[in-house]
Amino acid sequence: MSETQAGVFKRLWQVLKKPSAKYSILAITSVSFLWGIIFWGGFNTGLEMTNKLEFCISCHEMRDNVYQEYKETIHYTNRTGVRAICSDCHVPKDWTHKMIRKAKASFEVWGKLTGVIDTKEKFEAQRMTLATHEWERMKGSDSRECRNCHSFEAMSPELQKQTPYKKHMKAQEEGKTCIDCHKGIAHHLPKEYVDPDE
Repeated sequence: MSETQAGVFKRLWQVLKKPSAKYSILAITSVSFLWGIIFWGGFNTGLEMTNKLEFCISCHEMRDNVYQEYKETIHYTNRTGVRAICSDCHVPKDWTHKMIRKAKASFEVWGKLTGVIDTKEKFEAQRMTLATHEWERMKGSDSRECRNCHSFEAMSPELQKQTPYKKHMKAQEEGKTCIDCHKGIAHHLPKEYVDPDE
C-alpha cells in the first residue's frame, strides 16, 4: 500500500471516528447497520410466512374454492411425494419479481375486503377474469414458476411417454411455454373457457 493510499484511509478513519453532536459517525453507521440487519430479517421472515400454504388458505375464498380443486391434482399428491404449494406456482423465487408479485397481490386483498369473491357463486362468476390474469402473468414470464421444477432440457425420452414427450419437444421448437398447453392443470377451467386448439 502506498503512502497516498495509507493517508486516504487514515483521513477516512478520522472522519468516521469524529463525533457528530453526540456519537461518532462510526458508531452511528454500526448501529444503523445492525438495525438494518434486524429490519431485513424481520421483513424477510414476514414475507416468507405469506408464502406458506396455511397463509394462502387462511381466507375461505381460497380454502373453499381453488384449494379444494388443487387437492385433487398431481401437484398435491403423487407417486414421488413432491408437493407444489400455492407460492411455488404463483410467487417468483427471485427477489425483484417476488416484490412486484407481492405488491400486486396486496391489491388483490381489495377483492376480499369488498366481497367480490366471498361466495362460491361470486367466485365462479369471476373465475374467467381471475384465470385470464394469471395465465397472462405466466405467459409473460415464460412460465418462470413452472420452470423451477419442469424444463424441456430435463425431460427424458426414455422415462416420459412418447406422445407427451413429442408434444413437449414440438412446443419447445414453436417457442411455446407451459401455460399455453397446461391451463387447468391445478385448478378447474372456467366454464367460459374455449380451447383455441379445438
